[in-house]
Amino acid sequence: MRQIGEILINGKKQPLTYGTSAYVTQDDTLLTTLTVGEAVHYSAQLQLPDTMSKEEKKEIADFTIREMGLQDAINTRIGGWGCKGISGGQKRRVSICIEILTRPKLLFLDEPTSGLDSAASYYVMRRIASLAQNDHIQRTVIASIHQPSTEVFQLFNNLCLLSSGKTVYFGPASAASEFFASNGFPCPPLMNPSDHLLKTINKDFDQDIEVGLAGTRNIPTEEVIHILVNSYKSCERNQEVQNEVALLSKKVITLNASILIDANIADAYVNMNIDWFQDTSSLDIKRGHAGFLNQCSVLTKRSFVNMYRDLGYYWLRLAIYVALAISLATIFYNLGTSYDSIKDRGSLVAYINGFLTFMTIGGFPSFVEVMKVFQRERQNGHYGVTAFVIGNTLSCIPYLLLVAFIPGVISYFLPGLQVGWDHFVYFVCVLFSSLMLVESLMMIVASIVPNYLMGIITGAGIQGIMILVSGFFKLPNDIPKPVWKYPLHYVAFHTFANQGMFKNEYEGLRFVTNDGRSSHGHINGEEVLRNIWQVDMSYSKWVDLAILAGMIVVYRVLFLVIIKIKEKVKPIVASLSCMSASPKRSIQVMENPNATPLH
Repeated sequence: MRQIGEILINGKKQPLTYGTSAYVTQDDTLLTTLTVGEAVHYSAQLQLPDTMSKEEKKEIADFTIREMGLQDAINTRIGGWGCKGISGGQKRRVSICIEILTRPKLLFLDEPTSGLDSAASYYVMRRIASLAQNDHIQRTVIASIHQPSTEVFQLFNNLCLLSSGKTVYFGPASAASEFFASNGFPCPPLMNPSDHLLKTINKDFDQDIEVGLAGTRNIPTEEVIHILVNSYKSCERNQEVQNEVALLSKKVITLNASILIDANIADAYVNMNIDWFQDTSSLDIKRGHAGFLNQCSVLTKRSFVNMYRDLGYYWLRLAIYVALAISLATIFYNLGTSYDSIKDRGSLVAYINGFLTFMTIGGFPSFVEVMKVFQRERQNGHYGVTAFVIGNTLSCIPYLLLVAFIPGVISYFLPGLQVGWDHFVYFVCVLFSSLMLVESLMMIVASIVPNYLMGIITGAGIQGIMILVSGFFKLPNDIPKPVWKYPLHYVAFHTFANQGMFKNEYEGLRFVTNDGRSSHGHINGEEVLRNIWQVDMSYSKWVDLAILAGMIVVYRVLFLVIIKIKEKVKPIVASLSCMSASPKRSIQVMENPNATPLH
């Protein structure tokens, strides 16, 4: 059952402002093309305030890397699909490293050992345990962990064991087995204590087994939980805890607690080690991060490097574009100015605007990975949404210009499109605008549909409709007016890309007619545009290009707005989903004078 409630720190609500808390997700969402050093250094430039110099930020980043034992891998790429990199344990430490740059007092980790073998799990947890002792920050570390090994379990001081939202036990970890044994559920010899504790109160598989897992007593797990919960409620330790909770809001405390949480079965341990300063309002202190312009600059540089190193982002697409451009150039080679070339020129331009730009959806997996990294960093307040959108936009411009120029040269000059560098420059500008618009569209889709297959299908469907109503397959005057022409025909950027390129290509040309179609033996390009392609000639081709530029701005602003709306709506949806949950409960940070330091 979903539980709702509130978390009180020292007996009162306190805002977790930027720099005072950090959250490390279960998945290591990192830019795989960066090295360990680059990932941490870029993050330091973003998170640390502008009052610090770049050298000071670098020094802090290097110290944090050494603190997590990553100095030997500092120049190694993180690695991912198709690129060998660091190990899973090292990736987890990089994720932690990034989040402790601001020296937060509260550090939350979601299953930091997930996907790691026992050895890697132990070394990661040992590093995490040392975070609360290696400096003067008095940091609290709260980690949820899946199935701790004996060595990992020994790192914890105090244990809070939960089942279905009920407190089964809270106290010293070393006394947990004794508590279970005193209630008739002893830990078998040579068995991992944590495994025994979780098996004893895990009721998920009761109907799949014939013999109970509650030690030596063969009784239903629900009854076992009931016995343990009631036993804990009546024990002396619980009374001490309740007294401590009652005093939390009245005095400053020194806390050393250990809790480890098993998220899969809602049975939890929490690992904490905190020694509060006498100033209990320290969590209210706001810490600064990099300014807006610095954020834009760093994000642009980082995104540019990622795009350069990720083969699937632009380079693979560029190779495909070149192959398609060569195909177009050979099929439509030397068009000439015959009457038949009118149709061929239109087909070539429409294909370039439609299907050549359509291939931009191939970069969608890379877009999704970028959005995942953004969401993780945004969750901890590393930078603003506007800075991210600007950085992403600026970094992609050089690559899209390259992608538009190289295939553009091949597909423009070999078929023999209208001579003149001004015409070619316009051609490249429209092609660049179309690529930019498709990429913006796919980034919008990636922000809404974070699934590779669904996102590609969604983007392809949207573009398919836009191409269909652009005025080539069905001439503008023949498109059904409801919905398809108004508004879709004018919403589709392909409409203005086609019109602009058609004007750029046909205006000033004369096509030979030998079959009586014209009394002069030729037909000029303006007549072709007006009568054959039904292009709106009331404005110039530069207006079409300006409309495309305006659409780029609109798409990018829409991208920003959708991200902001999603950030605001997501908590509301989560709150609504809790409407049917059980009554609120308060979770207190409480004093434990008997706790020993983590080792």
